[in-house]
Amino acid sequence: MPGGRFSGLTTRGRCLLAGGGATAVCSIVLDERDLLRVGVFVALLPLLALLLASRTRRTVSAERTLEPARVPVGVSVDVRLELAGGPLLGALRLVDAAPDAAGAQADAPPRFTVHRLSSRGTATLTYPLRPVLRGLHKVGPLTGTATDPLGLAEFDQELAGPQRLVVLPRVVPLRGVPPALGAGEGVAGAALNHQGQGATDVLIRPYRQGDELRRVHWRSSARHNELMVRLEERPWRGGMTLLLDRRDAAHRGRGADSSLEFAVGLAASVCLHLLARGEPVTLVTEDGVELTPPGSASGREQLLDALAGLRPSARTDLAGPELTAGSEVLAVLGALAPGQVEALCARHPAGGHAVLCDTASWDPAGGTGNAAESASALRRAGWHVAVATATMTPDQ
Repeated sequence: MPGGRFSGLTTRGRCLLAGGGATAVCSIVLDERDLLRVGVFVALLPLLALLLASRTRRTVSAERTLEPARVPVGVSVDVRLELAGGPLLGALRLVDAAPDAAGAQADAPPRFTVHRLSSRGTATLTYPLRPVLRGLHKVGPLTGTATDPLGLAEFDQELAGPQRLVVLPRVVPLRGVPPALGAGEGVAGAALNHQGQGATDVLIRPYRQGDELRRVHWRSSARHNELMVRLEERPWRGGMTLLLDRRDAAHRGRGADSSLEFAVGLAASVCLHLLARGEPVTLVTEDGVELTPPGSASGREQLLDALAGLRPSARTDLAGPELTAGSEVLAVLGALAPGQVEALCARHPAGGHAVLCDTASWDPAGGTGNAAESASALRRAGWHVAVATATMTPDQ
């Protein structure tokens, strides 16, 4: 029976209501009072079920908690659902929407049926999520379907709205400091930073067994009356600029196993490694947008949050604003098309370091450029290049 008034009836309830009405009409025609009583009783059952189901809908509330609500890829999240309300007069079916990328498990889907609450009118439900893909995922809304004991009526209601789950890129521990940032002898660039741009180019320390004699600084040796060696002959260059190539056309692979996710994870690992050592680092995307917040603990968290929400770019070229002058550059690149090496060199003529993703190893049928040729072109332009494949990890 259509109509908003009886829209909460199930197919069974509608059939009973129609059958009861028909039985009542027939009893009047046949002048059968007993049959009339049966028809009225059958027709009233679905209406009573409507009242019971609607009461459950009005009295039950829910609250969702994510523990924790901010995790790296692959780390488990416990989702807790707290129900509260009056006694349940029928079953309450719960469905909490969770995308596959948030890690909803096939053996523990977020679906529950609650038949009763505790004596205090509460119930606690939990289920796990194990996110498999970086991003800002939406968990929810939580929908409850209240039914009567006979299954004649049901009402759907949103019990809890959607909640954000922040899944951070996977960060791996790294070792050492690039020579441009330190002295190359275990002296971090942060230790030099206080000297400023006008600091002396030569750093001195006592001679150690194994040091090359050609690095002995004779003037300092005479002054200190012991052998002293030079550590660094380059001026301090103001930190590292990391260029992250997030162009969709330059990457291959799907989901967490794509070259883009490798590039994001490598960029996150390098930035956190340098920031933890007090090194100045600036992270920019291929279009020149800077993602690096102030260098504090909260700033590092903001950086990871920015990388978590980073989406592929529709740009097809690497042309853009010049990179930070006076700093070393590390470019994490996808596939390079003809002319893009020149565009990158125009942004930083002094050259730098590059990690070039061999996207063919992520998807041999992708039809991307030749990584070996691109690497050779970058080396000829003065860049130091490492080629990354799908079997490598960022620390390699």
